Amino acid sequence: MSRLVVERCAPGVSVQDGGRTGWRRYGVSTAGAMDRLALAVANVLVGNGPDCAAVEVTLAGARFRVAEGPVLVAVGGPGAVLSVDGLKIPQGASARADTGQMVEISAILGGVYGYLAVAGGIALPPEMGSRSAHLRSGIGGGLLTPGDNLPVGRGALTPRAMDQIPAHTSGAIRCIPGPQEDWFAADALDLLVAADWQIDMRSDRMGRFLVGPRLAPDERSMVSDGVLPGSIQVPPAGQPIILMRDCQTTGGYPKLATVISADLDRLAQLPAGANFRLALVERADAVAAAQRLAHTIAGLVAHPSGRIDSRRLLSANLIDGMVDATADPFSV
Repeated sequence: MSRLVVERCAPGVSVQDGGRTGWRRYGVSTAGAMDRLALAVANVLVGNGPDCAAVEVTLAGARFRVAEGPVLVAVGGPGAVLSVDGLKIPQGASARADTGQMVEISAILGGVYGYLAVAGGIALPPEMGSRSAHLRSGIGGGLLTPGDNLPVGRGALTPRAMDQIPAHTSGAIRCIPGPQEDWFAADALDLLVAADWQIDMRSDRMGRFLVGPRLAPDERSMVSDGVLPGSIQVPPAGQPIILMRDCQTTGGYPKLATVISADLDRLAQLPAGANFRLALVERADAVAAAQRLAHTIAGLVAHPSGRIDSRRLLSANLIDGMVDATADPFSV
């Protein structure tokens, strides 16, 4: 079995897949990739299913040695820079790495999270149906450290390319009113969407702490109830917390609003110190956005990168009829 060995990694690097579903009623967090679209892009480029386990890499990157190869690798994530033995691999393409070669994500230039996918997937033993690491409980493992071995499943080694990499939508992060909206002042939702919010340094996979105007709820006592990624909790101090993939399953703070699921990936890619706005939408809009994202992920296609296409034909010397009949038209 092929494997990667962690040579260097920034804090916060872990193995993630599509998440651990069906266990929240038992108090087990979903976990999973912070940016599902970026995970899917990387996976499809190496011939995996979109939710296959990959390495989630944070801002400062990570480096891996191919201990047993060869392997096929690709990267997903805004501005993520991948190289094999120092040779930069363009986004939207996969590349082969042989035994002893170094595979590195050196930076995430356009966000916070990037994904290193390997053909066959990271083949750690699944726990509760997922290979995602929930960092606070240790279910599925924890943060990666130098020296860790990552087994790789069997997969095809045919390099692939994607004609167009889908991008997240832009603009305000969309939300709908929350279940305890009436615990706040009548103008609280208006203030929520009118304010400029900043991502606090304390933010992590569990939640995005916001800095902005105070949104204090009333002082009645609340019995803990269910929460989900996207819930906007407001503690007594009045500074909102948007729960993310590693969030708990119940919480005792009132929830003024909920970020729609389709915008959680984009929110996750905002670094500490970034400013953003929120916008209220209807529930029907939230459902439609979720369906569009699911359709985008399901429709991702990566072609063998050696296929004949119009760009290859235009680059050939066909005007005077002189061509190399022995050349491999599918070579890269």
